[in-house]
Amino acid sequence: MPPRTKLTTLDRGRALGWLQDGVSGREVSRRLRVSHSVIQRLHQRFQTTGSAVERPRSGRPRCTDRRDDRYLQLLALRNRTNTRRTLIGNFRAATNVTISRKTVTRRLREVRLHSMRTVVRPPLTPRHRRARMTVTRHLRLPQVLKCRIVVFFYSTSPVFAATENNSSN
Repeated sequence: MPPRTKLTTLDRGRALGWLQDGVSGREVSRRLRVSHSVIQRLHQRFQTTGSAVERPRSGRPRCTDRRDDRYLQLLALRNRTNTRRTLIGNFRAATNVTISRKTVTRRLREVRLHSMRTVVRPPLTPRHRRARMTVTRHLRLPQVLKCRIVVFFYSTSPVFAATENNSSN
């Protein structure tokens, strides 16, 4: 059974026409590819009110339409390293619509994309850089000297073969 979906005005009219012609509710739901409960509720509402107009719904209306959502997706795909703040700025410059960072996150998540987060790192002074390089050299150098030959197999990780360092010439 397909999930319940929103019917368009045309589909609501078709469904009511078919129901008045004597087509069963389940057959109408199969033709429109919606759940039969949608057709039942539509028919019941039409019988009580005499109208098939869509009822007002609770909740805040969306600030972007499908076209804006697609443009936001395009902005995110053009440069995958854009942050939410950058996407908001580019979107506002193009459409003159202000959106929140949560809106950007939701719209991108709908199409299985994620905005990048800025990385906060401690500022490195030249002294810090020298200290880090000294540590890495100290840790790596003995291992590099021991391994002279690298043998690759059909595996994902390389196998290191250590050679004896007999240099008696």
